[in-house]
Amino acid sequence: MNVLIIGSGGREHCLVWKIAQSKLVNHLFAIPGNAGIAQIAKCEDIPVLKENFKDILIFIKKNKIDFTVIGPEAPLVDGIVDFLNENNCLAFGPDKIAAQIEGSKVFTKRICMKYGIPAANAVFFKKSELENAIKYINNLKDDNFPYVIKADGLAAGKGVIITKNKSELRDALTGFFVEEKFGKSGDEVIIEDFISGFEISLLCLCDGNILIPMDLAQDYKKIYDNDIGGNTGGMGSYSPLTFISGALYEKILNKIIFPTFNALKAEGINYKGILYGGIIVRENEPFLLEYNCRFGDPETQAVLPRLKDDILPLLINCTNGTLKDTKLNWENNKTVCVVLASKGYPESSSKGDIISGLENIAQESKVLVFHAGTKKDSDKIVTNGGRVLNIIASAETFKEARNIVYDSIKKIKFNGMQFRKDIALKVEEI
Repeated sequence: MNVLIIGSGGREHCLVWKIAQSKLVNHLFAIPGNAGIAQIAKCEDIPVLKENFKDILIFIKKNKIDFTVIGPEAPLVDGIVDFLNENNCLAFGPDKIAAQIEGSKVFTKRICMKYGIPAANAVFFKKSELENAIKYINNLKDDNFPYVIKADGLAAGKGVIITKNKSELRDALTGFFVEEKFGKSGDEVIIEDFISGFEISLLCLCDGNILIPMDLAQDYKKIYDNDIGGNTGGMGSYSPLTFISGALYEKILNKIIFPTFNALKAEGINYKGILYGGIIVRENEPFLLEYNCRFGDPETQAVLPRLKDDILPLLINCTNGTLKDTKLNWENNKTVCVVLASKGYPESSSKGDIISGLENIAQESKVLVFHAGTKKDSDKIVTNGGRVLNIIASAETFKEARNIVYDSIKKIKFNGMQFRKDIALKVEEI
């Protein structure tokens, strides 16, 4: 079959790499792709915006695409699956109504409240309620800080601010409502209790009736080591999480994941695709931080290299509602993914900087390089975004995988390259 992957990041490169291994594939395409994806799939430079959905459809028809996999959240929230399905094109991902699970944090929080799913206590304010929001903040007790303020809509992983006092919270609110730093995504906000603990990510395959959890991963949101600095889309990840007990895993599934899936059904929502839960664990009790409606980035880059199964039939079965009796099979190895980001990220990003050294690790069997923000410029590969490359290694131990990754990173150079040096450090002895 002919398969199209929508997106241009490290997640999409990983999906292209994994799907390319399927015996079902005849030809592989990507829109818009990147310099790494172009080495595996034929890329077409169509911006993935709602106004371009018709151009994507024309491409699908022209190239006789049998199956389309949607990578990023924005087109899902904009209803690309609905659009393609209406035009008789099979596409992987939730429809517009289901994608609200990521597209609207207020929607998700209301689901949690209605169905008793453990999450932080929260209140909501619209832009027109600025005065009421300030009054609410002024009445908060100083001893109860920190509080978290979140944009309701999509903000590329950056619309969450942890505030230590009233002044910081008021400033953050001004950023959302007055300065409009996040555009329409910040027209409504959530102010919620801060829950301390450690975070984990769980990606689940869904076909509308059946939910199948994948192996756990952990990602790193802050730009600098020791979780310091601004939020990013993710600076690294690793899998599996061998320190999570069976009892805790069951709590996560039975208190959060399955109840959410059943709640969506009860609301008349037919959820197909990936349901990705961001979970925080405090004193051995799990709480929902957020849901995403697609494969995580960079969690996918740590999880999929460990999956033994052909992923394409799994994605097709999700779309067709035929996941029943599916069992996933995993490698026993440990996988570590480190993100290399451009100068200025996450506030800005430098573009057009030449990347050197990739050829030095191309032949290393234990190392995978997934491109994120890259493009081809003549015979050179240059930076084209905030997160530029993902370097991944699999080994018997986390320590070995970390050593391989960081040794490989020494061979790569581009102007202002930045990366965290503590990915999987706390578990490297496992």
